[in-house]
Amino acid sequence: MAGILSLKESVLIYLDRSGGLQKLADDCKPLNDPQQTEAVYRFRVVVNPSDLIEVDPELGDYILHDPLRAAALFQSVCFLAIKTLSLTDKIHTASQVNISLNFTHLPPFPEYTLDLSSFHQVYGPLRPVSMEGAVIALTRVTKYTQGARFLCTDDDCPGSTGFHHIRVHAPGATESATVRNDFSCRICHSQLKEDVKFRVLGDKQLVELIHVEALNALRGHQQSSSRYQSVTLFLRDELCHSMTIGRLYRVVGIPALVHQWPSITWSVEANSVQPWELHTLPTGCPKASPRFLLLPHCMTSAPWRFPAILAHCFGSDLTPPGLHNTLKLCLLLSSVQTRMDENDAFHNLDLLVVTADTLVLDRLMTYSLSLACRGVRHQPSGEMFSWLSRDEHGAGTANIHAGSSLLASGGICLLGDLACYKKDKLDCLQCVLESRSVSVFIPGKKYGEEADQQLSFPVQCSFWALADSSQRSGRTDSTTLGAAEIGPVQAQLAESFGLVIQCGDRVGEEGVLAQTLHTLQQAVQPGRLTHPSYWDFSNEDFQELVARSRGLKVELSPEAVKLIHGYYMASRRARTQSQEVKISLASIKLLMSLAEAHCKLCLRTKVLEEDAVIAVLLCENSVTLKHGGSALIIPPDAVFPCDLGNVEGLQRRDAVLDELHQDILRFVYTFAPGADEYITEE
Repeated sequence: MAGILSLKESVLIYLDRSGGLQKLADDCKPLNDPQQTEAVYRFRVVVNPSDLIEVDPELGDYILHDPLRAAALFQSVCFLAIKTLSLTDKIHTASQVNISLNFTHLPPFPEYTLDLSSFHQVYGPLRPVSMEGAVIALTRVTKYTQGARFLCTDDDCPGSTGFHHIRVHAPGATESATVRNDFSCRICHSQLKEDVKFRVLGDKQLVELIHVEALNALRGHQQSSSRYQSVTLFLRDELCHSMTIGRLYRVVGIPALVHQWPSITWSVEANSVQPWELHTLPTGCPKASPRFLLLPHCMTSAPWRFPAILAHCFGSDLTPPGLHNTLKLCLLLSSVQTRMDENDAFHNLDLLVVTADTLVLDRLMTYSLSLACRGVRHQPSGEMFSWLSRDEHGAGTANIHAGSSLLASGGICLLGDLACYKKDKLDCLQCVLESRSVSVFIPGKKYGEEADQQLSFPVQCSFWALADSSQRSGRTDSTTLGAAEIGPVQAQLAESFGLVIQCGDRVGEEGVLAQTLHTLQQAVQPGRLTHPSYWDFSNEDFQELVARSRGLKVELSPEAVKLIHGYYMASRRARTQSQEVKISLASIKLLMSLAEAHCKLCLRTKVLEEDAVIAVLLCENSVTLKHGGSALIIPPDAVFPCDLGNVEGLQRRDAVLDELHQDILRFVYTFAPGADEYITEE
């Protein structure tokens, strides 16, 4: 008895030091409303295990290894505080106080960590563990019984009045464990009946969490023998809506065995939820290779050269160096720019590649998924956005499963050849590209609800796709000078993609022969380069570089902003006058996104005017492919106008880009009057 009193005293000391008593008093103020009368009142107590152990190690041991017993101690102390301080007259017995202990963290030891990639087991009493993973499915928010009041059917029994028989939800308990009609009175053993008007309902949501490494199997590379199984989390009350499908989270929860005859289900009652940022992954953000750090340092006077070398060398296992350089550069830019920032805002860069050689470029894009923080290779037979099933844990509601685009949240979703998709799928894709969200319709009759419901989820990934130009679309507007044949893809869908790139149609027989020899060489002697290069970097080097570049915070220089703004105004006016094409405001976002990505790829933190030039050339080529040429006449391969096999090639490219820079300035001066006031003529 003395030990229990000592523990309760420690609870009181901790509540006083942590501000828990003041919070308890604040939470009791709304209870004095005469219109609010309930059987159970729930109080949330935030517990810091480290601070609690300093107050009383034995109490800290209870918290970490027997949280139900610890909750009973907090319940007794809180009830005593409520009665002593006269905080409310609505609570008559300790059983009316429902204490929810929420942990700030757990000790960073293996005993308190649950690895979702290992076999799940429950040892001894229920105790909290920490786990990390990605949300792959969730349900709608439904109701559950938080607490209920029961009365004895014998009118002469004291249990027929008052609050002697209160039942509250416990971790792992089903609805029938809280409310049913076969309970007996503890005083006279007569049957109990529920006083329905005192039932307290709470919110409940089920979430499927899986180990983050399971998503690596969706990149489209060689499959491993590992198998991953998801775990079901129960989110209750204030934790509902705290998790978003497709995102990563760190969860503290209490494992429980849920008995639903004739089966037993293993699940976890969530206690606290925190977003798991990408930079807190166990492997950490790798340091850039010294070979990469040396190159940009030696090329500070030539801002265009380092990304050109990267594009020239990237993917040398699949294509010979120098082939499809524009596509390789755009893949690197998209991988760098696709990210979530500290304000939870998503930055994306969508790519549509028009080519007659879809096989090789599909392999190159699949290979490039390894650079993304998360990559998903979507299969046409699968679900691109979401699909529904019935919940199997007793709720009976709809379980919303993530499709490829939601699983790729914060990364890249590779769609492959769009000719493999039906028209309704492409229409949905166009809507998602325009709204950056997906709507899920839930029929109420099918899932036990009175009314239908429609939910919306943000789509936070970049899309990569291919269009086969050898399949003629029959478009009448493709005869416009400079416009490309984009196969069966509708013009509206192509417009929804941020950047359209044409590959393969201009390489000629020499490029086809080089690709053929390279493929045969790699099949016979893997890893040997058919075309030797001055620069040779491994895929690991590119992964390290992109990971470092993605984390850089950059700012636009005034010169870059002026050039982007001037080009946008000039292009909008020139194309409206000659082609009646409206250039949307999204073009400015695309221009800035490309310029920022090019700056990051150079491992710089300030976007220069040279970065804006590359962004303008890529955007102008993209708009030309969709709508035809304009008064700004640039070559089809403006970013890579010559071969880069040696230093002389880089110098020739710099000279050509300088000339194109002047052409852009003249175009701006001509079609954007007043631009000469804020852009200095060189």
